[in-house]
Amino acid sequence: MKFANPQTLGQIAQLIGSTYVGPEDFPVLGMNEIHVVEPGDIVFVDHPKYYDKALESKATVVLINKEVACPEGKALLVSDDPFRDFNTLTQHFNPFTPANEAVSKTAQIGEGTVIQPNVFIGNNVVIGKNCLIYPNVVIYDDCVIGDNVIIHAGTILGADAFYYKNRPTGFDRLRSGGRVVLEDQVELGAQCTIDRGVTGDTTIKKGSKLDNQVQVGHDTVIGEKCLIASQVGVAGCVVIEDEVTIWGQVGITSGITIGTKAVISAQSGVSKSLEGKKSYFGSPADDIRKKYKELAALRQIPDLVEQLKKKNNH
Repeated sequence: MKFANPQTLGQIAQLIGSTYVGPEDFPVLGMNEIHVVEPGDIVFVDHPKYYDKALESKATVVLINKEVACPEGKALLVSDDPFRDFNTLTQHFNPFTPANEAVSKTAQIGEGTVIQPNVFIGNNVVIGKNCLIYPNVVIYDDCVIGDNVIIHAGTILGADAFYYKNRPTGFDRLRSGGRVVLEDQVELGAQCTIDRGVTGDTTIKKGSKLDNQVQVGHDTVIGEKCLIASQVGVAGCVVIEDEVTIWGQVGITSGITIGTKAVISAQSGVSKSLEGKKSYFGSPADDIRKKYKELAALRQIPDLVEQLKKKNNH
């Protein structure tokens, strides 16, 4: 998430009541999670296990809960609770504004686009040309939709990321200030749910087609010309490259990559990154031929047990 106007280290420190290490006028251009940070961004870290990753990332400002040696060319914001203060910054620079009508006056809708009854379109939404939005679709603030997109009934774009910090008092939600971006010729089935990014974009690229009841988590990127069948669940921060096929009821864990032209068979559980141009099956998902051999071997176990019993009885 980039700020509308550049800020300084001193200004950000004042907003969250933190101390800082670096020049007061050090430029701050935005804020992002670690997997999408760019120079000028703030990234937060609140556990020593991840200090090095944050300090060595592309971010030039690190919001951290302990003063440490600051790498050259970077600055620190030292806070007793970086998670809380990251939320404070999200709320300040991207505050929630309630909508007062079904289609916000700030929404932009392209020529030839059809909006059916009971659709909600939030603030600053952009919808391209010749789209078809079926009844009861909900499009939260800041979503961007390309040309020739079809969205079937009951689908929701832009709900908050499923991202919490476990505190003694309960789960504390990380505020979401990102977007959902659908490129041209994307089609979404009925009752899909596409969560917005925490600070970046959840993106579905040109020509991809999703069946009914598909869940896509925050900051995930789905490539071009992918096919995803019903009841697939994709966690946050996943990269699905171009022309991947995913069949029904597949579950995909967070932070992994599915390579170009991979095929994942129904009811598989994907717990690690998978190479492209291969077919996968099972839980955990693995090469489909290997999995079928394993299943064939398992089916032989009862016969082997019976053979052993007979042998022992003689």
